[in-house]
Amino acid sequence: MGKDDEVPEGMQEGEIVVMGNVREQDRYLPIANISRIMKKSLPNNAKIAKDAKETVQECVSEFISFITSEASDKCQREKRKTINGEDLLWAMTTLGFEDYVDPLKVYLQKFREAEGQKDAANKQAETGDGTSNGS
Repeated sequence: MGKDDEVPEGMQEGEIVVMGNVREQDRYLPIANISRIMKKSLPNNAKIAKDAKETVQECVSEFISFITSEASDKCQREKRKTINGEDLLWAMTTLGFEDYVDPLKVYLQKFREAEGQKDAANKQAETGDGTSNGS
């Protein structure tokens, strides 16, 4: 690991810093993921042009930045450092994407329930199955 590869003081490895020139692959979601999502809503024999994939890639990345920036501004005003799901839903409503909020609330609730079940299962695995026959 050379001098240029070292983690700057005050930062942790893997932490991302946005500086002047950001590489395209760091700014956009992976094109393979975009392509897979696009193909799910098309007939099996449909093809997607490379420029169409790249356009959607840019749009999706810009949309995420737009929503996240609004949520971040809210958190800063409230002197909080962590953006949560409710902040993102609030930002979407504020920016005129309220039609998407109700389905996302349902998804967020299901996600949290699944995470809770996963956490409970992990805790149970760490402490044993909780059953004892007394022998």
